[in-house]
Amino acid sequence: MEKVKEPSIAGTFYSNDTVDLIKELETIKHESKNFYKAPSRAVIVPHAGFVFSGTLAYEGINILDRRIKNIFIIAPAHHVAFDGLGLSGFEKWKTPLGDIEVNQEINNELIEKFGAAINNDAMAPEHSIEVQIPLIQNIFDGVRIVPILIGKARPEDIEKIISEYYPNPDNGFIISSDLSHFLDEENEKQMDFNAAMMIETGDIRNFQYEMACGAIGITGLVEFANKNRFSLIRVGLSNSAKVNNDKSRVVGYGSWFLYEGDKNELISKYHSDFVIGLCKTVIESAIKKVDLTIVYPQVFDEPGASFVTIEKDGQLRGCIGSIIAHRPLVNDLIENARSAAFKDTRFNPVTEDELSHLKVSVSILTEPRRIFFESEEDLINGLTPNLDGLIIKDGDHQAVYLPSVWEVIPDKKEFLNALKVKAGLTPEHFSDTFEAYRFETIYIQENETENN
Repeated sequence: MEKVKEPSIAGTFYSNDTVDLIKELETIKHESKNFYKAPSRAVIVPHAGFVFSGTLAYEGINILDRRIKNIFIIAPAHHVAFDGLGLSGFEKWKTPLGDIEVNQEINNELIEKFGAAINNDAMAPEHSIEVQIPLIQNIFDGVRIVPILIGKARPEDIEKIISEYYPNPDNGFIISSDLSHFLDEENEKQMDFNAAMMIETGDIRNFQYEMACGAIGITGLVEFANKNRFSLIRVGLSNSAKVNNDKSRVVGYGSWFLYEGDKNELISKYHSDFVIGLCKTVIESAIKKVDLTIVYPQVFDEPGASFVTIEKDGQLRGCIGSIIAHRPLVNDLIENARSAAFKDTRFNPVTEDELSHLKVSVSILTEPRRIFFESEEDLINGLTPNLDGLIIKDGDHQAVYLPSVWEVIPDKKEFLNALKVKAGLTPEHFSDTFEAYRFETIYIQENETENN
């Protein structure tokens, strides 16, 4: 067994001089955005040269829990074709920052349990693993790595490995992958957007290999997330044209982190202050006619549906929202805050004198799910007060109640009848074309932000 793997891409993908590399990493750190407070144990990051994707890769790896002791680096093989999964026979990998140790005990388990094999011929020239190591060394102390190269393998092979080792909190995972390759910028952005939607919704049935060189690793992690009801949260998207200005042959880059819960739960737990602050800033900037400038976590670029409610001295002052996610959540919040303040036809537009008296709350909706029922009684019995939001439709008539309405109308039948009236129907109305959809919400109140 060879002891140390010498660097193969130092001087090309990153600096081969220790002092220069430290400066390069400091620049990356300075340029990076650290929006996310939720520690993760699995990320997807790009593997191009530092000048192209180093900052985005750093932002992803920086989210990993600092208590991790072993980092699996799962990456596609670019230079040597082989079947299955390749492991490092090198005991250590060297960079200008020093050596990092390979966990040979885990290596041996991967050989025994998953049929992986030592493949130093594939490891030696491979950039997709090595480029992550200086970033790891800059962020972690004393961590060991488990390099895994993907040859001819399946996403379920990766999912099984993650499932085997994820229960131990000592283990973390980096899925190394760039996105689309060498398209013109317009087509690159469309393909990368499609890939992002599949990763973030968990629907990877149409994920194609041309969407990402590490497609097997990405889809393996998504399968793991789906089985555990975890979410993959966007850190950011970028491309090579932003650096070299070549829009004819563009490589796309993306980064995500694994969150042990739902996206809306993450927003409520860690970003309530931003949500409320954004809505209030939107209203104030519109009244004072000043430009709106915001910087925000990329999770808000994922599609989302929201309702923005404004109260004045405890009384409703405006409420407008979206039922279906049809635009980035940040845009949905901005438009609904403006509409609630100035376009709710039940009220006059909000004025500057009222600003100090306003209180804002926001509901972020899950995707509506159709309710199947045989009768009105069956529909009523299936409702869950204080949890279900309800949408009803019949012909041109439609109306929605948020779950918060249960506080005012706790009786199921009265709740449904009142919603019928809101839709322009009679309380007694029911027909074969009557449809109902349930959804849930994350509710964010202004006073909650004091604790975030």
